Order: sequence, then C-alpha cells, then structure tokens
Amino acid sequence: MSFLIHTHSGLRWVALILLIVAISNAVGKLKSGSYVKKDKMINLFAMIVLHIQLVIGLILYFISNRVTFESGWMKVPATRFFGMEHLAGMLIAIILVTIGRRKAENATLENKKHKAIVVWYTIGLILILASIPWPFRENLGISAWF
Repeated sequence: MSFLIHTHSGLRWVALILLIVAISNAVGKLKSGSYVKKDKMINLFAMIVLHIQLVIGLILYFISNRVTFESGWMKVPATRFFGMEHLAGMLIAIILVTIGRRKAENATLENKKHKAIVVWYTIGLILILASIPWPFRENLGISAWF
C-alpha cells in the first residue's frame, strides 16, 4: 500500500511536467504551422502518464483507508476530498486531456492541432492542480510533497 501511495504521489510530478511541456510546446508552435512526430509523442506521453495515474489512483481508491463511506463521511474534509472531490476532479481532467488529444489528432490544420492541445490540456492541468492533495491543505492530513 505504501509503495502505491509513493508511486502515485511521485508520478504526479512526472504528469505535471509532461503536461506543462506539452502545453509549452503547443504554444511555441502555434504560429509555426508544423505538427511533427515529436509533438505527437509529447502529447501522447502526457496522456499515457495521466492514464497510469488513473489506474493507480483507482486501485488506491478501493484499498485505501482514506476512502470510507461511513455515516457522516461528507462532513469530514479528508474523507470527502479523497472519497469524492479528488476522484471527480482528476477523472474529469483526464477525460478533458484525452478529448484534447483526440481533437488534435483529428484536426486537419497544424495550428488547430496545437490550439486543441493548448486549450484542453490547460483546462485539464488547472483541474489537476485544484484536485491534488497539496501539503498546505492542512485539513487533509498530508504533510509531505512526495
């Protein structure tokens, strides 16, 4: 269980970095009009890492003692966050990133491909940042950045 939690927590940084790289790459190439294999791979790897995070997160969701549905669980910030808010926010973000990548692959113009990545991946990134149990959210009982 500890291994899964540390893997899920550490992989968050890889996912965030890849999302930022994909967004930055797309912003930088909006005007150039080229969409090459490197661009596709950056976008793909960002999406794959998010899907791996989802699988690990779902495993943790079903085996973790932080997720409980006992009476009054919605009134306790930590159980509400891990039982509903974290899952919903991350799931929506991953769906948005996946839609964005699909829209980019289906677009005919290169600048439209980059624009789709910028828009959808940025919205996904914002949702992810809002849904991460950061250590400064004291009511969640998290004390480490990793």
